[in-house]
Amino acid sequence: MAKEVMPDIAIIDYGMGNLRNVEKALARVGGQPRIIASPEEADGARALVLPGVGAFGQAMDRLTESGFDRLVKDWVRADRPFLGICLGLQLLFTESEEFGPVSGLDLVSGRVVRFRGPAFEPDGDAPGLKVPHMGWNRLNIVNPHALLEGVLEDAMAYFVHSYYCAPDDPGWTAVTTDHGIEFTSAVARGNVFASQFHPEKSGDLGLTMLTNFVRLVHAAGSRG
Repeated sequence: MAKEVMPDIAIIDYGMGNLRNVEKALARVGGQPRIIASPEEADGARALVLPGVGAFGQAMDRLTESGFDRLVKDWVRADRPFLGICLGLQLLFTESEEFGPVSGLDLVSGRVVRFRGPAFEPDGDAPGLKVPHMGWNRLNIVNPHALLEGVLEDAMAYFVHSYYCAPDDPGWTAVTTDHGIEFTSAVARGNVFASQFHPEKSGDLGLTMLTNFVRLVHAAGSRG
């Protein structure tokens, strides 16, 4: 019997991602990830992953200079399997106010804004909520998606960020989380999913989501 060919998942390396942890986590759940340093290396891939940590503007500069911006736009618009992680979610939006406004990929209409408001301000002996939002927090699933299959309501995921995404169309929001305000912590539409939290750092929950991503890639490949 011929050995089953596993999904080929391209992970974009533009110098601003936690690539090895993402690569190891996808391999652990049965994917066949590979890190790519140029858009041409995505040829033959069945799925694309955009990770990222750091400043929005610098990330956009690197995506544009490398040509990865065009690859991501074409991929998402074609509804091919796509996973964005942390900054990889924020870059999909129209613009960010981080050292800006700075224009993003404009694949999801909306803005990336900093946590602010009364909940973050000192009040007597209470210091207010911390920014960055760092550590474990609960997920509230508001729009079911294939990547969320088997994820229990109020499951905990790992976050590290000072800015959050505010889509213009609430239909994009798949998951929300509360940190002083209720914010969009994941977006989804078709074969496209992107999360503010880190699946590769979120234990069993993250592995469940990445397993679902590999299954989605299989399913999309069998249809194509």
